[in-house]
Amino acid sequence: MLSEKLKQDIKDAYQTLIDNRGLSPRWGQRQMIAEVANALGDPDAPEPIAVVEAGTGTGKTIAYTLAALPVARARDKTLVIATATVALQEQLIHRDLPDILAHSGLNFRVQLAKGRGRYVCLQKLDNHLAGASAPALIPLYPDEIADLSIEQTGPIMESMVEALSSDSWDGDIDNWPTALDIPVRMAVTTDHAQCGGRRCTFVNQCSFFKARDGLQEADVVVANHNIVLADLKLGGGAILPPPEDCIFIFDEGHQLADKCLDQFTLMVRSNSTRQALRETAQWLNDQHEAMDALISQQTMLSLLETSLNDLEQRTLDAGLWAEDYLAQVAEDNAETRFEHGVVPDELRTIARELALGWQQNLDLTSRFEATLENLREEVETDRRDEVEAWALNAKSMLLRAETQVGLWESYSRADAADPDDPWARWMRGSPSGSGIDFFASPVLARDLLRQHIWNRAAGVVVTSATLSSLGTFDRLRAMTGLPAQARYKKVESPFDASRAVFAIPTLRAEPTDGEAHTDEIIQCLPALIASNRGVLVLFSSRRQMEAVCEGLAGALPHELLVQDTLSKNALLERHRENIDAGRASAIFGLASFAEGVDLPGAYCEHVVIAKLPFAVPDSPREAAHAELLESLGRNAFMEISVPDAALKLVQASGRLLRSEQDAGRITLLDRRLQTRRYGRAILDSLPRFTFELGANR
Repeated sequence: MLSEKLKQDIKDAYQTLIDNRGLSPRWGQRQMIAEVANALGDPDAPEPIAVVEAGTGTGKTIAYTLAALPVARARDKTLVIATATVALQEQLIHRDLPDILAHSGLNFRVQLAKGRGRYVCLQKLDNHLAGASAPALIPLYPDEIADLSIEQTGPIMESMVEALSSDSWDGDIDNWPTALDIPVRMAVTTDHAQCGGRRCTFVNQCSFFKARDGLQEADVVVANHNIVLADLKLGGGAILPPPEDCIFIFDEGHQLADKCLDQFTLMVRSNSTRQALRETAQWLNDQHEAMDALISQQTMLSLLETSLNDLEQRTLDAGLWAEDYLAQVAEDNAETRFEHGVVPDELRTIARELALGWQQNLDLTSRFEATLENLREEVETDRRDEVEAWALNAKSMLLRAETQVGLWESYSRADAADPDDPWARWMRGSPSGSGIDFFASPVLARDLLRQHIWNRAAGVVVTSATLSSLGTFDRLRAMTGLPAQARYKKVESPFDASRAVFAIPTLRAEPTDGEAHTDEIIQCLPALIASNRGVLVLFSSRRQMEAVCEGLAGALPHELLVQDTLSKNALLERHRENIDAGRASAIFGLASFAEGVDLPGAYCEHVVIAKLPFAVPDSPREAAHAELLESLGRNAFMEISVPDAALKLVQASGRLLRSEQDAGRITLLDRRLQTRRYGRAILDSLPRFTFELGANR
């Protein structure tokens, strides 16, 4: 039970914030506060988990922060707020949390958690500026690193050194005044494989470790889903506090399952691996004489070099087999997925040999790294940088071997479908036509999330404006493994949904007839949006979006702003400028514009949705999931496609009402909601709009 003191602390903080900001209490916000506090406040609760769908305008950041922070403090836990997007992360850091701190009476410290790749690496900066005198480091996958000259990178690096020296820059790449090209960014940052950690010469000045140390003092840590999942993949406690010491808020929680699967997907690139093996063998050969003087275990080094050469040949054999196989089964050698994750016998034999070879390499590399770790403590000062570089290379070798063992062991045992532990396995030809990429991924995130979060965290809140589908949380639970005993709550938006008209015009063409449907959109769209200044048109297909743009050339009074012609932020800003200046403006976008886009008032008076957002199961993981359900005698379309389309339709429709004063139209150019048997279930799951079904154009 939530103690009376905690109840009062939460009530006081909420009332103080409301009074200080001159706001009116929101019923939905109070519901969410109660749900979160009751779920987290009992340390003996078997499932301290709250799942809250909070409609647009609920004010969920205030609700979960004011409810969870006092509980976290009382239980001596760190509150970790994880978002799926950078935009929300920045909003929390720069606006929402400072506002709560200023007005709630709560005193708390906030720290942003980022990965190493978001901070400049002083060691790499020093090495690049030192030129040839720098110790040689081997990238984990060398063909991903651009070969930049000091003439290209030198001026930027010198500017960075000056900015750090003058304290005008904190080493955060995101705070650098100009955008950095990806090759330059990679040249001045590091990763887990090549970070020297606390042994690095620059550790006391390191921006990453300064930020990391700040996490220990923070009451609230703002992270993203990827950082949390990467930490848990490492066992927990490597980046963030251990999950047992954390209360997690997963905002934008509808993306958590996909983020989890992305994090745990295994991938090996044949050509990149061969290049890495060649460069590692060459590095060992180049350093042989220097190592002779310091390392007595010459047999280990010889065995390691032999292992690298053997693995290069085996990797070549795997790549050649895969290229031949793709040429037979895949158009343009693009991609093939193995049905039910079952790998052909010949490839399993190759994988078994590779798994054995990489395991032997892993054992040798572990001995090599341990030897260098001991040598770090004993070596003379003038050799320390050299040995440090050796140790970092050994660390890269170790991480590469671990990934390779994981993937090839997965392939080697893939001789039969396993509905209890389904995996997707597929191969893809590199876009450049060189080499093959091998993939293996769990089909479902439920077991991973159960193992790493639900069963370990001190408490969890999963929230978003869209978590349920077709009126239930069943689809979310199936994907995430959330326990049935968790607290589930739907909090309605305070906005009046009836102020939005949801219309389905009478159309002739079915969306399944792509060409006819596109032609009809081109014909009817000008009249549909003629009276609206701010318009958002959402497409499920890039091809259709481009065809409609071409067909409407010169036919609209609106400036057409098409996704990817500008960055997303620049495009939204241009749209706002148009509306502010009294000009009509229409954004044409794909799925990324159907959520997280905030265009209140005149900025969006009409949302047009070209067709029901059914996802084509073209990703190997999604196709494997559908295949799994069909093999169990279930209907993948009804269990996956329809619930997902319903959720995405709610998200897309949610772009219209962004404030209590907003009103306007949502037009769906797809009559299947009225003609197909699943249509009624989707319609019933929508907010209480004013419906105009079958209206004439």
